[in-house]
Amino acid sequence: MKPRHKRALMIVGALATLAIAAVLILNALNSNIALYVTPSDVVAGKAPKGQAFRIGGLVKDGSLKRDELVVHFIITDLVKEIPVSYKGILPDLFKEGKGAVVQGKLDTDGQFVASEVLAKHDENYMPPEAKQALEQAQKNGAK
Repeated sequence: MKPRHKRALMIVGALATLAIAAVLILNALNSNIALYVTPSDVVAGKAPKGQAFRIGGLVKDGSLKRDELVVHFIITDLVKEIPVSYKGILPDLFKEGKGAVVQGKLDTDGQFVASEVLAKHDENYMPPEAKQALEQAQKNGAK
């Protein structure tokens, strides 16, 4: 084999390796992305099917119930409500009437099974997308 052919083969091999690495990295990033959806969007059927996503809103007052290690509560955007179940330890700042973001999937019964629960850390702070989603849901609910 001539040196020119060896060089061309090395270049093609390097490009193929780069392409495979890029595909694997993009696939890993895509599987870790969790879309943010409001309870109103979930009820309207706009939630991704079979994929993890996040729901943000307020924990409804009086909805927090504990069943051994499983915690049940309702997350609301003040228009629609989604029942959530979570198996694990809740963050210290998690309380009824306070903001929370839960990540997980919908089960066949329409209940959200959370794999992660995040509590809002300051009563004056709300992520911009969560604030906008709550305001939009209230506007749509008022119509």
